[in-house]
Amino acid sequence: MEYRIKDVAVKDSGKRKIEWALEHMPVLSILRERFAKERPFDGLRISACLHVTPETAALMITLKTGGAMVRLSASNPLSTKDDVAASLVSDYGIEVFAIHGDSPEEYYGNIKKALELEPHITLDDGGDLTAYLHSKLPDLAEKVWGGTEETTTGVIRFRAMEKDGVLKYPIIAVNDSKTKYLFDNRYGTGQSTMDGILRATNLLIAGSVFVVAGYGWCGRGVAMRARGMGARVVVTEVDPVRALEAVMDGFEVMKMEEAAKIGDFFVTVTGDKNVISVEHIKSMKDGAILANSGHFDVEIDVSGLRKMAVKEEDVRPNVKKYQLPDGKKIYLLAEGRLVNLAAAEGHPPTVMDMSFSNQALAVKFIKENRNKLEKKVYTLPDEIDREIALLKLKSMNIEIDELTEEQRKYLSSWQEGT
Repeated sequence: MEYRIKDVAVKDSGKRKIEWALEHMPVLSILRERFAKERPFDGLRISACLHVTPETAALMITLKTGGAMVRLSASNPLSTKDDVAASLVSDYGIEVFAIHGDSPEEYYGNIKKALELEPHITLDDGGDLTAYLHSKLPDLAEKVWGGTEETTTGVIRFRAMEKDGVLKYPIIAVNDSKTKYLFDNRYGTGQSTMDGILRATNLLIAGSVFVVAGYGWCGRGVAMRARGMGARVVVTEVDPVRALEAVMDGFEVMKMEEAAKIGDFFVTVTGDKNVISVEHIKSMKDGAILANSGHFDVEIDVSGLRKMAVKEEDVRPNVKKYQLPDGKKIYLLAEGRLVNLAAAEGHPPTVMDMSFSNQALAVKFIKENRNKLEKKVYTLPDEIDREIALLKLKSMNIEIDELTEEQRKYLSSWQEGT
């Protein structure tokens, strides 16, 4: 085995975390049992760039159970749980290249090691592995059967690559599956973002002005949870339809330049850069708290904040105070990286159960359809969404109705009317 982890001695706590996740991911457990019998991935090589968490470990174990050889690198330097990495290597025989706090050079070095497996299939979270493969190892990229992408950010990147005609193999946009974005993005991001903010600050949300930048599914989840905790929630948007939705959902909507003047907490979830600029920061109140839950650390102009500040100070784990020239204090959480993973544990296993079931079935879909797929971005078929949803409902002991033959006929015909 090859691997690069911090310390194998912490494997026991990692194993306990993995076992807890496995226990709370029933759909993935059903797939793992199925894969153990069918061995659909025998001989398959998979290079993955995902957050090294207990939930990701459950996916890696599932793929290996199905016969795959897997190498895992981290998709964010601050999201790696070193004890989980140690357990994956020591207890499950899965090659991991990730250490919490890796430098950018080490981060991309890990991706390079993962790709030395010469994968048939890639798994990505944010697109860094796939982009690296295309830019640095184009000959190897030509041999890849297909890949998957977990995030909105990554899907945006790959659709741009498809548009520019540079995509070298098909990508399954797992993020676009209903059993992913309607649950992971909304409920997972909402809960885990609030968890990260609370762990980092230990401040009361109730009564605060809580600004959410972006009202996609992640933004909706964050806004929903902030309101549920008693905050006055303000949404900023560039999309008129989403802005109108936010208004109809009962939130205040305004430009960031106005929201910046009144906000106590700010969370960016847009997938774009400099959503909170230096000019916005200058107009913020003393003590404003900035956090990001978008994939990359570009949504807040952190470099601009650092240049403007006359003093920096770590005041709590994952909280840095920036003193501005006018004496005002601005607090940045988790260096502007994913606050839900850097300051907390990421999404709960019960919601990642569906997301990673999509990933596992996407791998199977690529293997079975590789000769039919073009170099495009695809969404998984609806029947896979339905299968995952039905399995999840079954695990929750919930039954639903089925259409009668008469109802099916009515829905597929046009003859009957008033």
